[in-house]
Amino acid sequence: MAETIEYDLIVIGGGPAGYAGAIRAGQLGKKAACIELERAGGTCLNWGCIPTKALLKSAELYQKIKKSETFGISVKEVSFDFAKVMERSRTVAGQMAKGIEFLFKKNKVDYFVGKGEVTAAGLVSIVDGEHKGKFFKAKNILIATGCKMRRLPDLAVDGARVMTSREALANKSLPKSIVIVGAGAIGVEFAYFYNAFGSKVTLVEMLPQILPVEDEEVAKTLHRSFEKQGIVIHTGTKCENFRVGPNSVKLNLVKDGKSEEVEAETVLSAIGVVANIEGVVSKNVPVALDRNYVKVGDDYQTNVKGIYAAGDIIGPPWLAHVATFEAVSAVNGMFGHGTPHRVKNFPGCTYCQPQVASTGLTEQAAKEKKLNYKVGKFPFTASGKAVASAESEGFVKVISDAQTGEIYGAHIIGSEATELIAEYGLAIGLEATIEDIHQTIHAHPTLSEAVMEAAAATTGEAIHI
Repeated sequence: MAETIEYDLIVIGGGPAGYAGAIRAGQLGKKAACIELERAGGTCLNWGCIPTKALLKSAELYQKIKKSETFGISVKEVSFDFAKVMERSRTVAGQMAKGIEFLFKKNKVDYFVGKGEVTAAGLVSIVDGEHKGKFFKAKNILIATGCKMRRLPDLAVDGARVMTSREALANKSLPKSIVIVGAGAIGVEFAYFYNAFGSKVTLVEMLPQILPVEDEEVAKTLHRSFEKQGIVIHTGTKCENFRVGPNSVKLNLVKDGKSEEVEAETVLSAIGVVANIEGVVSKNVPVALDRNYVKVGDDYQTNVKGIYAAGDIIGPPWLAHVATFEAVSAVNGMFGHGTPHRVKNFPGCTYCQPQVASTGLTEQAAKEKKLNYKVGKFPFTASGKAVASAESEGFVKVISDAQTGEIYGAHIIGSEATELIAEYGLAIGLEATIEDIHQTIHAHPTLSEAVMEAAAATTGEAIHI
């Protein structure tokens, strides 16, 4: 039997949960190792959050240049090289992955590329890859293997006619037409991206609104904006009877019992994710699952002592920043640095144009909970900075307790929404009130003034509306 190395912590998975957990252990002076199947950074950094944002920035810049006359600037013969757009995205991802590898070295974390498996409590082996056959002992094990894209049933992914986001990020040719199945954040972002570069985009969502987890008013505003941009949207609609041909895909869109056939060069599945649990834990280790996700307590420990889990592998909301928080909290707890707790307050962001960001309760959720609430709302059309920047689409909406002013939730659609939402996240965490936001002086002119004005609007005190 090969030599067994002992660690204070072994992490299986090198994504936002895994690498953050391993680095935090290193910061605490613990001997830590991280085993990642492909490359440091996981899906988010290599095939998700980071490369898609690079693509979306290219799309945004291309659209702005096309509208440069608005700013009194003439640009002739605007064109793009789609292969270079995609190549830049991969370069950005590669650069960031190297950054994680550097952080491992800096914090003395041993990094192994391969498939790790928990073979027994306190024991991990690498069962595939160049380090296959290595065994590790650990007082603590953190499972952080995340999720992978859910595929459409009975439809083979070939990277040309049928794709998930992973294949889309490797495809260097722009489809003339595309049907995107699923209008969550991933589907919506790809719809914006492909449409910006001239693809004929059809976006299909089974539920009644695009971005189903977002506030209804925000979703309706984005729906209208997308249709103005030329995206065809079908909500409350199912996709059936896919027929993949050599040059196109045909399918039926079914709504209210009526069926319509559509045809496109490519279909992109964005219908959600499934847990990466297969082969991660030996059948001899009785780690409990809940709907195929690893079940954990408030300290992120499973039912097996010394085995923890964090990130997407423990279930929704499937967000990188939540995964990082969970893993760091779990590691702090296992080594006696504070009391870990499960995430309740977090931002959700969609990086299309206009951007969408939210935290806390939607208005629908406040109604369902029968809370006595008020709504404050401020449009970017009344923001001097937004108008000066020709980015006046959207609004800030805040929901608060009608008596105390405690903030229940905030929802932003518009330019830089994903940056602006942090203030309301902090406010909710500190149990601040709308009056606290209103009485905080915001620089003029800035987009952030809209955050303050929305709070002021709750009590009819907004100056600029």
